[in-house]
Amino acid sequence: MSGTKKRLLLFATKLGYQTRSFEQAAKKLGVDLVYVTDRCGKLDDPWGDHAIPVHFENGEAAAYSVLEKMRGQAVDGVLALGDRPVVAAAYAARGMSVWHNHPLAVEACRSKLRMREVFREAGMRVPWFRVLPLVPAPEPALAGISFPCVLKPLSLSASTGVIRANTREEFLAAAGRIRRLLESPEMRATREPNLDRILVEGYIPGREVSVEGLLTEGKLRVLAIFDKPDPLEGPYFEETIYVTPSRLGDAEQSAIEGAAQEAVRALGLTHGPVHAEFRVNEQGVWPLEVAPRPIGGLCSRALRFAPEGDDGAEPVFLEELLLRHAAGLPGSGWLRESAASGVMMIPVAKSGVLEKVEGEEEARATPGITEVQITARLHDYLASWPEGSSYLGFLFARGATAEEAEGALRRAHAKLRFTMGERLAVEHPASGKKFAEREGS
Repeated sequence: MSGTKKRLLLFATKLGYQTRSFEQAAKKLGVDLVYVTDRCGKLDDPWGDHAIPVHFENGEAAAYSVLEKMRGQAVDGVLALGDRPVVAAAYAARGMSVWHNHPLAVEACRSKLRMREVFREAGMRVPWFRVLPLVPAPEPALAGISFPCVLKPLSLSASTGVIRANTREEFLAAAGRIRRLLESPEMRATREPNLDRILVEGYIPGREVSVEGLLTEGKLRVLAIFDKPDPLEGPYFEETIYVTPSRLGDAEQSAIEGAAQEAVRALGLTHGPVHAEFRVNEQGVWPLEVAPRPIGGLCSRALRFAPEGDDGAEPVFLEELLLRHAAGLPGSGWLRESAASGVMMIPVAKSGVLEKVEGEEEARATPGITEVQITARLHDYLASWPEGSSYLGFLFARGATAEEAEGALRRAHAKLRFTMGERLAVEHPASGKKFAEREGS
């Protein structure tokens, strides 16, 4: 398509603030974005965005729908946002002979169990692990479980349903809570696989970091290592602050980069964005999860890039870098800016209906804060972790050092006040049973 407008397929569960960031970057680059989203295909383009409607629970079928829709049209690249669309994106890219990851490699990333098996086979550090059915309730003594351990669903993201247990009583309570989550109507509606089983594994002590990377023909370029300064020790594992550059030593950062390359090689990933999580302790680097997608939500706005040695160049956000890479445009090799930056995913302290937000202007006025985005809508219900998966919003900061950026995020967050109300029970029209928030939330 030399001399013509580049065209990319953007797979996303829904269109929202993250896709808008990509749309803005695409307009700047003159790239044509075709959306592929999870929606009903019987309505005639209800949002007027010309998106291709698919259902992501069947990746191959979704990809076939895309191939039929795009028949005879040239496509230069494929990107997927979030975990659910990645398999469909991989199959579609393969069908169009576009550079991307092999579908089997991507499918392995959608299963926490398969990832553990792959990492173990590759000789990487992994804790002991078991897969147990949720019904009947698993008995830890019979399953050879030792404590502390972590229970988690096999395919959910954002630490949803992840619970640490230190005793048999905590284990049984955690298993029951996860079962109620996975049996909820909201979860069943997602048609996620393996909702009847859980992964149980040994708890890994240590600091947790996140790696943002970009693969080109199997070679991983680490774009950033994020520290997570808030200890993630349980019982739940809601993430809050990401800060880069990492304050770990050079040797530890080199070991993390090496583990990231080893992990993507073991999984068979070869092309596109990578978001990976690791634990680091005195024994070394432990891979937790690897996802063939960029960092979620608005967190990508914490990363800005510019040509090496060109201090006068206007920096670009991660979205533009990824679009350049996917479309084969110059500039995908730009480096992260020298300033420290950070993002806070504003935590949901208590489940409830969001009734009021106060302190936004005070938070924006905090020195070092570059942006405040409250993404939750008034009167929406938000669940706290471990049932939760959505945040109240995002805070962004920059500074000369990681400590400065982190401090600005904490000071700004302290100025925000969120009023959460109770969710009213709704009576089922047939059974008469009343439903409010999930039990245990």
